[in-house]
Amino acid sequence: MSTVTRRELLRMAGLFGAGSVVPASSVSAAQARPAAPASPQASNVYEAIGVRPLINCRGTFTIIGGSIELPEVRAAKSAANQQFVQLDELMDAVGKRLAELTGAEWGMVSAGCAAAMSHATAACVAGGNPDLHVRIPNLAGFAKDEVIVPGNSRNVYDAAIRAVGVKIIEADTPDALQLAIGPRTAMIYIFAGPQNDTGPMSTEAICTIAKQHAVPVLVDAAAEILTIPNVHLQRGATLVAYSGGKYIRGPQSAGLLLGRKELVQAAWIHSAPHHGYARSMKVGREEMVAMLTAVESWVKRDHAAEWKEWVGRCQYIADRASKIAGVTSSVKQEPDEGLSNRSPSVSIRWESAGFGITGQQVADTLYNSEPRITLNGSRAGTGAQDGTGDTGISIVVSMMAAGEEKIVAQRIADVLSAKHTVKPEEALASPIADVSGRWEIAIRYAASTTSHGLHLRQIGNRLEGVHQGNFLSRDISGTISGDTVLLASNVTERHGDALSYRFKGTVTGESMSGSLDLGEYRAATWTARRAQARG
Repeated sequence: MSTVTRRELLRMAGLFGAGSVVPASSVSAAQARPAAPASPQASNVYEAIGVRPLINCRGTFTIIGGSIELPEVRAAKSAANQQFVQLDELMDAVGKRLAELTGAEWGMVSAGCAAAMSHATAACVAGGNPDLHVRIPNLAGFAKDEVIVPGNSRNVYDAAIRAVGVKIIEADTPDALQLAIGPRTAMIYIFAGPQNDTGPMSTEAICTIAKQHAVPVLVDAAAEILTIPNVHLQRGATLVAYSGGKYIRGPQSAGLLLGRKELVQAAWIHSAPHHGYARSMKVGREEMVAMLTAVESWVKRDHAAEWKEWVGRCQYIADRASKIAGVTSSVKQEPDEGLSNRSPSVSIRWESAGFGITGQQVADTLYNSEPRITLNGSRAGTGAQDGTGDTGISIVVSMMAAGEEKIVAQRIADVLSAKHTVKPEEALASPIADVSGRWEIAIRYAASTTSHGLHLRQIGNRLEGVHQGNFLSRDISGTISGDTVLLASNVTERHGDALSYRFKGTVTGESMSGSLDLGEYRAATWTARRAQARG
């Protein structure tokens, strides 16, 4: 089973340098120590306000809380809160110690990886100059206001860079990169991943070109493990940013920026508590000390032993599932080539026809029952229109607390052992109307209303066409069954944004209305009327 990347999560919902601080056998498996069991008090904090806690079988994703802080991190945070300190002095000391621990020239704690990326960008366009700082994100008159991004590095997280006000220039080849670099180039941004490990636009190749022009390179390694010496800096990057609340197991709201001393120090000037654009990205003394403590712990832990314990949890779940006739399971014990979201995992498979339930339905059942468990499930095999075919679930164990593997294994066995009946998809009913043509849509969001447009073509029960948003148009497709319309459109993150619109509604005469699922942006309602022909 392949590791789920940050990018794949949005669509759903690496090599180490020599001489690492831990032995080679454990470097390849460098992970955070097992999560501590959740206390009854912790559960009550959420349940007291009507929120259901969950068992995390997916990994370090922000939407479900990232990770559980190490005990020493929590202790450091509490201790830091009990006294006051001058924050510039504190960050100077933290930066120096981070440099000693990681081998980078300097370090800085930020309010998450995205904040580190914003501060790094500001450092590259303003260089710590307060006259320029107070004008961000209005970069009119700045000498440098462009950031180059390889096409395969465009993603939703580069919004943190765009927020500084820079112009994004895309370059997909070495020649294009050479042409794109000019006097206004402030920085090059790379989204870390296996796609940038080799080839003509590898991190090393890009950094070689950037060095010829004295252009700094920032690598976004948010979900990666922390490599020491740092693999990205060794490849020539100037700066590298990490999430503090993923595998490093620091505060969820903290991040790290490592690299060239003068730029990291400028990045701190362009962050809170200093005034200006980044005041909203405040990092407190508690996060600074706690994040440093997390890095101190990272270099001391027995990562190989932690990985072995995780594999044991995987094996327990796999063995329990394999006792069910018709179920197969496998454990992925070796880390993937990439450095992001590393964890051993379990894949459990079965034929949905024989069990009467798909992997996605198992995942839904576990999520909506007690105890609440979140894991990844698949639907029936490709082309299985009747809900049958090979299906399954996958479990990532790195963020599970000790003992939770027994709960998860039992609940999976309970669900798979119960009697289920495959419910084939209902046949589509004859449409009550032909909705082909242009439609004007009014969408009601949380605190605003806007107008979009649809241009639909109906072929039997099938719908296809174009969805015109406020700024972008995209393909849309779906079905009409009786008076029920289902439509879906997407904007991919090819140019830095990702949007998902799922319309469900009812046709009534010359109008339609219903609910709108916006994915991570929650929900809205919509009404549509046929566009009037203009004479």
